[in-house]
Amino acid sequence: MTRSHVAFIGGGNMAHSLIAGLIADGHEPSLLTVSDPVPDKRDQLAASFGINAAPNNASAAAAAEVLVLCVKPQVAADVCRDLAATLPEPAPLVISIMAGVTEASIAHWFGRELALVRTMPNTPMMVQSGAIGLHANAAATPRQRNLAEEIMRAGGLTSWVEDESDLDAVTAISGSGPAYFFLFMEALEKAGIEQGLDAETARLFSIQTALGAARMAVESEESPQQLRERVTSPGGTTEQALRAFAEGGFEPLVSRAVAAARQRAAELSTLLGDDQ
Repeated sequence: MTRSHVAFIGGGNMAHSLIAGLIADGHEPSLLTVSDPVPDKRDQLAASFGINAAPNNASAAAAAEVLVLCVKPQVAADVCRDLAATLPEPAPLVISIMAGVTEASIAHWFGRELALVRTMPNTPMMVQSGAIGLHANAAATPRQRNLAEEIMRAGGLTSWVEDESDLDAVTAISGSGPAYFFLFMEALEKAGIEQGLDAETARLFSIQTALGAARMAVESEESPQQLRERVTSPGGTTEQALRAFAEGGFEPLVSRAVAAARQRAAELSTLLGDDQ
């Protein structure tokens, strides 16, 4: 595991998850630092994991080889500009997990060229089961790309995209995706109740079925299509259910939903970059 000094700017849920994952992977706690405007939040992280708590962002960044920006997009401009005034030389690698904040905006706010990796995580990262898209700018070296991937893998599966704009598609698939599956589990639970199951049984069965199907998809060498076909007997119950989904326009509906999410992701990136 790397011996790099990593500073987390912001101590919210995502930072907590990455810190927990890094330590579980063997990263030395003394090489991790967190800053947060809420003293109790940073002190709790320090007490829970044995890491360093910095009184402010400048102190956190002073000895860091990597800065992980874990703040809300709405305060990104102020945070980056404040850090720019005290950024050490050579500048650390900057990893952003701020949704919708473009590399151009971050570079503008820092006022200099930086090695930058922008990521798009999702909420399952909080249980080390995230799906995380990454994109590096031209200033990031191969070593820095590897370092960024190593850090983000502490939160789950990682994958690089060629163009920064592809992160909008990642947002639409995996960033918003957990809500799609929660919605389906919710609908399946309601359908179970309508068919006579008690609420608790319907809830548990919908959740466990989703978990089991996901595990099969992860662990099998077969595609989801092949797995679906294997459990769809001709003339059976599954075939009837899938026919009803098709007649209701299920696949086109999913396509429209994902396209709408991607469009909104691009719009939000533009809005957040207007501060330039």
